[in-house]
Amino acid sequence: MATAARTVRRPATAQQQENLFVWEGKDKSGKIVRGELRAQTENVVQATLRRQGIAVTKIKRRSFGRGSKVKQKDIAIFTRQLATMMRAGVPLLQSFDIAIKGTSNAALGRLLNDIRSDIETGTNLANALRKHPAHFDALYCNLVAAGEQSGALENLLDRIAIYQEKMLALKSKLKSAMFYPISVLVVAGAVTAVMMIFVIPEFKKVFTSFGADLPAPTLFVMALSDFFVENGFFILLALIAAIVGFVFAYKRSPAMQASIDRMSLQLPVVGDILRKGSIARWTRTLSTMFAAGVPLVEALDSVAGASGNHIYKVATKNIQNEVATGTSLTVAMQGSQVFPAMVVQMVSIGEESGQLDSMCGKVADFFEREVDDLVAGLSQLLEPIIIVFLGTVIGGMVVAMYLPIFKLGQVV
Repeated sequence: MATAARTVRRPATAQQQENLFVWEGKDKSGKIVRGELRAQTENVVQATLRRQGIAVTKIKRRSFGRGSKVKQKDIAIFTRQLATMMRAGVPLLQSFDIAIKGTSNAALGRLLNDIRSDIETGTNLANALRKHPAHFDALYCNLVAAGEQSGALENLLDRIAIYQEKMLALKSKLKSAMFYPISVLVVAGAVTAVMMIFVIPEFKKVFTSFGADLPAPTLFVMALSDFFVENGFFILLALIAAIVGFVFAYKRSPAMQASIDRMSLQLPVVGDILRKGSIARWTRTLSTMFAAGVPLVEALDSVAGASGNHIYKVATKNIQNEVATGTSLTVAMQGSQVFPAMVVQMVSIGEESGQLDSMCGKVADFFEREVDDLVAGLSQLLEPIIIVFLGTVIGGMVVAMYLPIFKLGQVV
């Protein structure tokens, strides 16, 4: 049995997009052959294969289904694959074919298939990517455009892949710093709610039959339990409404974003992690853009969006305006008052030596290591705090419920 994969490049019209068909048939020697072919209809596939001397027995249009969402990690993996294949000399369209066949995410397969179809009709890669801003931001598209213009697309794709991998690693570390305490608080809240609504009312029935005065802590916990039982549904609705309202308001209100981001930077330990994470993203993005030959003023557009914090985004816009009027980057950064002296000095050295991209890259490496150390230290710091918190909340309720039993034992 032989396997054949013949792909015919045919210009697609704007009215009818080409589809990917999987076919099976027999060649002139009677051997079974299979392959994939891009065409507008099954009839075109039949005619094309007939001219090649293949008797078609089966044709099926490849469907990508619904699949899961396209995540940033999926785009990073695709970028690394595309950079590797193009560096090895694989043509762009064939690289997309390989990536489409290799993905297990149906949504990513549809996305890549749409981009490939645009490229096949004559659209360059940067413009084809710009049609999907939800997955390919301005930074990604600008770097690809710079690579196409300079004739070094594979080098720029490799730089984009490195940038995305580092950003994903940094984001993962920041999430891990927040996940542990949040998850513990959620579990503690769930356990407290279960005890208040289901466990303590049972204790209350038992204590009522004693006919004796109960200790003050027990009375307080029982009153709190009664409140939860009577208003638990409304408390849950209010909590959900508060969370949804907060998220909606945060996304729609720049003033609220600025306030929350400013307060988050002032939190003990966590604020330092967020600040250094924003500086790491800021310098990493500027290094990547400047090394690709993107002009500084234009590069600062992408840097502002990549910082991940509204305070740094506003500061970057102000820096961009000052740089556009002839102010040096170092002076503009000093005026923003959001960057440590070390960062400003490194940028100053980079400007004077003509190695701004290299210096920004070193700053990013330094602050990424700082984030690593702070996240590790935060985990060690939070463990005893969380243990004390859980012991106080859960243990306090348990002790309050057992005080009447201890008192009864003393009386006996």
